[in-house]
Amino acid sequence: MNIVIENKGIKTDSFYVPAFVLLESEVVVLYLFGGGYYYDTEMFLKDIFCGNIKHENVTTNKRMMFVDYFRESNFIDVFFPSKVNRYVKKDADLTNPFLVKLFEDKYVTRKTKMNSLGGTQRKLISLYVAFSKTKDIIFDLAGLDAQGAELTFKLVKEAVKNGGSAILLDNFPDMKEHASKYIQLEWNKDKLPPTKEFKFNF
Repeated sequence: MNIVIENKGIKTDSFYVPAFVLLESEVVVLYLFGGGYYYDTEMFLKDIFCGNIKHENVTTNKRMMFVDYFRESNFIDVFFPSKVNRYVKKDADLTNPFLVKLFEDKYVTRKTKMNSLGGTQRKLISLYVAFSKTKDIIFDLAGLDAQGAELTFKLVKEAVKNGGSAILLDNFPDMKEHASKYIQLEWNKDKLPPTKEFKFNF
């Protein structure tokens, strides 16, 4: 199998990500632990693995896409809520297998308001849209209950088995037994940030 990402080790003042290789058809779980610093750590690492930040110890052979889940976030969305049609995009190829699967849910139509859907449904929509564009993703399970997290992980594992790839940036260790590879971030306990706002230096 071809190498998608080769990480020889990422070291900052606060943590170390051990070396690993992501191959085609694999799902690597990178366990970041929880806490107020989880989000910033996740964003920093996804930028490296997506190639947005260059790191001397990381080689990316494919362009990874981060699955950024839908959130109502601005004034317009409050008064004119987003619908599935706008999120999926009007010109989307609805014959794509993943978008076909999206609309198999009887509660989801192009006119469904995104904020009327449950957390798991919104996450799955984001995944279907991502997989309609690429086979190689970086994702998380934030905001999901155990059942939703398991469903989402199984979908990703099935979707990448024929040449795709994925990295799960996780804050719970639950997916260890289901991963192709399980990597645990090593925190420098003497230099843990006091809040979630901190900078990485490598």
